[in-house]
Amino acid sequence: MAKRSSLSKGLAVAFVVLTVSAIGGMVAMVTLFKIQMNGINATALPDTTTPSPTPPPIMRLPKTLVPELYEISLHTDFYSRIIEEVNVTSPNQSTLFTGNVTIHFHTVQSTDLIYLHCKDLDVSHHPSRLLNKEYNIGIKIKSMTQYQNQSEFLVIQLEEKLQAKMNYSLFLSFKGQMSTYLESLFVSTYTEAYPSRDFEEYSDTLRYAAATHLKPTQARTLFPCFDEPQMKAVFKLTLFHRVGTFAQGNAEMEGSDIMSEEWKQTRFVSTEKMSTYLFGFTVSEFKATDSPKGRVSIKTYTRPEAKEAGHAIYAANITRTILLFYEDRFEINYQPLKIDQIALPDLVTTGMENWGLITYQEASVLYQEGVSSLLHKEKVATVIAHELAHHWFGNLVTMSWWNDVWLNEGFATYSSYFAVDHVEPDFKIKDILIMRDLHEALKEDALITSRPLAVLPDDVQTPSEIKEMFDTVSYSKGAMLLRMLADFVGETAFNQGVKTYLKAFRGATTETTDLWQHIESARLVKNTFTVSKVMKTWTEKQGYPVININTTNGEIFQKQFLFNGSITSSHWWYIPIWFMKGSLETAFLWLAVPGPVKKEEFISGKDWILANVDCLGFYRVNYNLENWQRLLWQLEYKPDRIPVINRGQLIDDALNLARANLLDVTVALNFTFFLRNEREFIPWDSAVKNMEYFFLMFDRSQVYGLMQEYLRSQVTGLYEFFANETNASDVPKTHSLQHSQILAIKVACSNGLPECLEMVESKFGDWMNNGTNKIHVNLRSTIYCQAMAAGGQAEWDFAWEKFQSSTDSSERDQLRHALSCTRQTWLLNRLLEYSLNPDKIRLTDVASVVNDVAENPAGQALAWNFIRAHWDYVSQGDPVWLIEAVTRRFSTKFEVEELQRFAEQYDLGPTVRAVHKAIEQTQVNMNWVNKNKDRVLQWFKVITAHLDDK
Repeated sequence: MAKRSSLSKGLAVAFVVLTVSAIGGMVAMVTLFKIQMNGINATALPDTTTPSPTPPPIMRLPKTLVPELYEISLHTDFYSRIIEEVNVTSPNQSTLFTGNVTIHFHTVQSTDLIYLHCKDLDVSHHPSRLLNKEYNIGIKIKSMTQYQNQSEFLVIQLEEKLQAKMNYSLFLSFKGQMSTYLESLFVSTYTEAYPSRDFEEYSDTLRYAAATHLKPTQARTLFPCFDEPQMKAVFKLTLFHRVGTFAQGNAEMEGSDIMSEEWKQTRFVSTEKMSTYLFGFTVSEFKATDSPKGRVSIKTYTRPEAKEAGHAIYAANITRTILLFYEDRFEINYQPLKIDQIALPDLVTTGMENWGLITYQEASVLYQEGVSSLLHKEKVATVIAHELAHHWFGNLVTMSWWNDVWLNEGFATYSSYFAVDHVEPDFKIKDILIMRDLHEALKEDALITSRPLAVLPDDVQTPSEIKEMFDTVSYSKGAMLLRMLADFVGETAFNQGVKTYLKAFRGATTETTDLWQHIESARLVKNTFTVSKVMKTWTEKQGYPVININTTNGEIFQKQFLFNGSITSSHWWYIPIWFMKGSLETAFLWLAVPGPVKKEEFISGKDWILANVDCLGFYRVNYNLENWQRLLWQLEYKPDRIPVINRGQLIDDALNLARANLLDVTVALNFTFFLRNEREFIPWDSAVKNMEYFFLMFDRSQVYGLMQEYLRSQVTGLYEFFANETNASDVPKTHSLQHSQILAIKVACSNGLPECLEMVESKFGDWMNNGTNKIHVNLRSTIYCQAMAAGGQAEWDFAWEKFQSSTDSSERDQLRHALSCTRQTWLLNRLLEYSLNPDKIRLTDVASVVNDVAENPAGQALAWNFIRAHWDYVSQGDPVWLIEAVTRRFSTKFEVEELQRFAEQYDLGPTVRAVHKAIEQTQVNMNWVNKNKDRVLQWFKVITAHLDDK
């Protein structure tokens, strides 16, 4: 599953249960099981027990039963379209679904209790049957108790005990409602042009597609099941859906029959053995774009309009290439023989790796040449690479429990670097992707409220705790630690160990220690620093180290890096250190003690030392002041002697060390001097992201104007370089320079460089006046945003109209973001109010809208008040991201108190840790600002007073 990124209120009100259709569907489904159920006496069941105030004695399923096969039959009542014309009776939409499941399982030991997961399903008034398959004997059911607490158990008490090592089947019927959130079985809406009865006119008509999103614990809301990842089984699905719609499932279609004028039955062959969260299906009128022919059939399904416009061609083409790359890299071919990719208008995450049926937010997979930007093309390639990698890491080999979810997400993130580099070699994007994940993970893991990468299983029990595991630590830190591991054991040994790991656990589940054993076995040269010994210090402890090097006497020591310097930690790590002295060849050594210890290798003489070359290690480096000054001189006068990736990291380390009060803030800010002559993207990107913290802390003070003046001066050279090369209307040829150009325009315009503002006004005004958008696709997002910031209601209304009318998902994303750039607070309020109406802004995009408004200095307070007033609605998307977005400027005691009240007043669910982190970060910000504001102000005053001398 890729990282996280609507249903209409009117539609929700209009959902009416079509009772006649439901009964017809149930009759049809029960008929399917008639032969199987012959000779078995039905048990009359009492009502399911009402919710218990206390949970059952355990939160995990007992190990007494093991599922082998689910035979699932589902009847979905929803309509894919509702046409309303004069004198024609229009049906009401329905979200009812009904179904039954036969669970085939075997017993490990004798028991008279069956524990299943079941949530929001009515199973209390339907016939249920349990069969001993060895003797064809029915077992009587005594009672059923459904817990509505966080265990979400359905417990079946039997009249007699099941025998050990025997095979049984359990038949259950159920009914439920499709989710009004974007999880479980839900409806996604879109519009398509529909002809009038005489075909003379076309008008936009609502269409509906049904889809599932069951990760991590939503399979239990679709059918009763053993909903834990290690409980793998085979699934065989039969779907009843309306004529005119098409169904896709995990496996290939076995057959499809028209049952009546209204109903159609689609049967699928049995799946591979897989976890419940990977089960999925869709029902829609979508059309397929085929990938180039190959052993595996690959189809990308989209709205018909998007298919006709060719928006899925790029995704279809690269999917085959990426698949072949992974098959060669891991030496295991993809099974089964089909991949369906579904581009949904609504999905809570950017992508979901259902086996054989990958779902995406359509903005993450559709690409239109000439409309979609370079950054969007990169996003499509990266998301597809991530989801396809999950076939090996997650689907084929699955973590035993959610505490090790990093084995899925960290590996998929890490693998995507190489896949994108393979499918788009001209992008040369691997280092950019790595640095973004590295910096994000280092920032996330510098708070005491962070967590270990691999937590104890007992600490991850409830659905809320499980959802919290899908965070930057699992994705980005996991990927960075794999990269570090691959380097110190060697790429050959690492890749060989991964191959044997995948082959050994194919179709099974694993734990982190299993991976260490296989990579250690593949090492050609053994040493005392075993994989397990080293990596346990990185995965079982929260945080990461900063290593402190004194180049005068060679003394080195480590301690945990934390933004809150008042907290002491005894954690220490086995640290692999790659370093260079005065741009000579890279050397390597281990720091295997807390220190301090003296290493002659770190005595520099008159030269500088640079540690963590190529940023292969997951740590920060601090030096004595003399070495910092030598590195600064090198960046000023001969920067090419330092690798470009380390030029970015020196900025990131220095400014974050200053945030932790481990380095004087003025020394850290000095590391932005050399940027006036820098053309590479990575150092500039690092500086801009880190300077954002200074803007967040000081954009309500007199420092703000001085910071803008300084950045205008620093970026002028970069902006003029591209203006001279491209006349600010085209893009350079190389990919890395295109990144730099986009950044240059953003920094120049947002800090008021006159030439940039004139260019924006000219280009956006030309579009408004002439109706033709001549702005290059790479530059649109930045130019749109800056036009809103400099303009008023006329520009905003123009952008809103274009947003509403655009059918291209990437263009809509750019326009939606631009709308949040206005400095008019009443327009920002209007945008927030619009986000409550899914007919205007999809639920999928609400978190992005709030985030974008909160980034705007004029909108932060509006966004914070907004989410508190509408928490139940806005938290349906990505509540963790929402909390991070609206609190990033917090730096006062009053704001700490507001967060504490917020935590007391709302049911936060999986957002609890995010709120605690926000409280900690706010306290850190408050202390840092109080300590450093005068020094920061003085530094910018001095620098801006002497800009002409630089």
